[in-house]
Amino acid sequence: MAVQWFPGHMHLTRQAIEDRIKQVDVVIEMVDARLPASSANPLLAQLTAKRPRLTVLNKQDLADPERTAEWLAHYNAREGMRAIALDTTDGQAARRLIAPCQELAPGRGSLSKPLRVLICGIPNVGKSTLINRMIGKSAAKAADEAGVTRKEQRYVLEDGFYLFDTPGVLWPRIIVAQSGYRLAASGAVGRNAFDDEEVALELLDYLKLAYAQLLATRYGLKAGLDDERGHALESDVLLETIGRSRGALMSGGKINLQKAAELLLHDFRSGALGRITLETPSEFARWLAEGKKLDAERQLRKEALAEEGHIRARPSTRKAPSKKPLPKRSAW
Repeated sequence: MAVQWFPGHMHLTRQAIEDRIKQVDVVIEMVDARLPASSANPLLAQLTAKRPRLTVLNKQDLADPERTAEWLAHYNAREGMRAIALDTTDGQAARRLIAPCQELAPGRGSLSKPLRVLICGIPNVGKSTLINRMIGKSAAKAADEAGVTRKEQRYVLEDGFYLFDTPGVLWPRIIVAQSGYRLAASGAVGRNAFDDEEVALELLDYLKLAYAQLLATRYGLKAGLDDERGHALESDVLLETIGRSRGALMSGGKINLQKAAELLLHDFRSGALGRITLETPSEFARWLAEGKKLDAERQLRKEALAEEGHIRARPSTRKAPSKKPLPKRSAW
């Protein structure tokens, strides 16, 4: 399964960003600290390439702190970029945003030369919740659902600092398969775009390697993630075990795998599983290289099929053969 989700309003958001970017001094991209690269929009990177950028790793309270530090070092090593980590309960969030933006655009921030900042990110990354906390009222719509904000909004964080908020936007085609699953697991894509059970199995494939103890603790797996013979449980068996431990049962004691998947995804999204980050810089670099290679191969196949179809559809210029009687076949 490939997770893809790009509703029509996201196309309009892309156009709005293209228009607004000409008038701003700094771009803030908010990403999910649990999947920093998978939630960083390559489309935004293209649109905002000529502007200084601040990457905000939001929801750091749900992420693995050691991996968050690794990601911050990764981003802060890039020219023209700063990175900070926040969570939506941070009472000093406004100040933490303003200072690095002023560093990225020195000379701006006065009433005569206001600092104009565009904040953007994927759906459900927490922009609206953070903005509401910064300005002290619920002016921006906030919900644990992808695609709530639908139009640009402007806020004044302090004199000379204007913040333009845009709707969450994904990109038309996700070429890194792992990113699609991680975005689905985090709640960044609409529910109709993926199968809960398949996303849960992909999540378990990663968690049982990187966070086995958290899984065992959350679901009371006293024997850990191994079966009675000491072999590692397959993810489908593990999902059944989780469903049984959480009472996701149907008549006859059969496991309700859909319910078990929903429980696992909820526990991850809410932080009930523990502080988890689903990728490291080196892991994502490998996935991206693989994704680009597969995408290039797909494009070559597509072009070959298109060329083959073009050749077949092209009208023939050869003369029709004369209708001469066919020679008799030999007896053998």
